[in-house]
Amino acid sequence: MSTTPPLSDQELQAYVDDRLSPQRRAEIEHYLTVHPDLADKARIYQMQNQLLHGLFDRIREEPIPERLTHIVKAQSQWRYYRAAAAMVWLVVGGLGGYLLRGEVVTTVTVAEPFTERAAVAHVVYSAEVLHPVEVGADQEAHLVQWLSKRLGHPLRTPDLTRFGYQLVGGRLLPGDKGAAAQFMYQNSIGARLTLYVTVKDVGTEQTGFRMDQEDGQQVMYWVDNTLGFALVGEKDRKQLLEIARATYQAMSF
Repeated sequence: MSTTPPLSDQELQAYVDDRLSPQRRAEIEHYLTVHPDLADKARIYQMQNQLLHGLFDRIREEPIPERLTHIVKAQSQWRYYRAAAAMVWLVVGGLGGYLLRGEVVTTVTVAEPFTERAAVAHVVYSAEVLHPVEVGADQEAHLVQWLSKRLGHPLRTPDLTRFGYQLVGGRLLPGDKGAAAQFMYQNSIGARLTLYVTVKDVGTEQTGFRMDQEDGQQVMYWVDNTLGFALVGEKDRKQLLEIARATYQAMSF
């Protein structure tokens, strides 16, 4: 039996990023050989890193355009104003939070942690041509059963055809508290929309629909019971809200 203590999500990420000592790395590699679920999770993290590097390393290494350098120089003097604006948005969000769930959208500066994961997963997999999903829409029943079992919650695939989106399929992803699911949809011009579903702590405060910006993506998200939901990809805010309402109704058992 392995004497290596259970891995936290943070340490697994550090292992994938090669930020551990050689001794600890060797211990984790042995641990993963007898814990295939964690080994799969590590491989998913590694694949995400590779895809993100392929997408953004070139841009990251480019010099800041001269027309933007004045913004960088002026950044410090705006910190105070940004902090004040953040406080205003938090107050506004708090006042609006209790209103009818699913009918109010608040824009917040401090989003749920899973919104970033949802946005990154959208960027990584929506760009895929040959393998955007693990299980295709032709196996929808199997897909829903599999992801429901892994998350420990009954799931459904919302019918979004009235918004012009058809189900492509879905995949299993790592979440903040274990497994997460991603369902992908595509419209007639090839634009893709993803629904990210993750497990939240018992007793997590429920929310109405909220809007966030993550990695250049517009994210509509909400928390219902012990699940967190995030829609990413639709640029029209009004339509994204309508899709969120339809998704909320489809996922409410």
